[in-house]
Amino acid sequence: MNTQENNKLIAEFMGHKLGLDGDGMGEPQCRIFEKGLGTKRIEDTYSKSWDWLMPVVDKIESIDEELEVFGGNFIKVSYSVQIENTSVTIWKHSDRFDSKRIIEVNGESKRRTTYNAVVEFINQYNKTK
Repeated sequence: MNTQENNKLIAEFMGHKLGLDGDGMGEPQCRIFEKGLGTKRIEDTYSKSWDWLMPVVDKIESIDEELEVFGGNFIKVSYSVQIENTSVTIWKHSDRFDSKRIIEVNGESKRRTTYNAVVEFINQYNKTK
């Protein structure tokens, strides 16, 4: 996926309203509509700004859910995001099993690596829903 598609994926995960907004100068631009903030071009969001990206990290870390495993048994699951220099690891924690590293991304910049890890996490997370 390209950056615009990845930003749309993140916006949907965050529950933002998406839409097209034509400026009369060619192709309509995908925009995020945020209550009280107006609109923002999707290209100018998660991939370019910590102000947009860190709430996504916060949302991942706020996930606290019960998953059914092994025929009717449930486990509580949560996630944590570990950012160290240009390496990002996302951990899955449960109340019955050891923590498991589910995403590990290394890159050239802290923000871009965090962005790539978030996209990878959302893709995996969506497959389980």
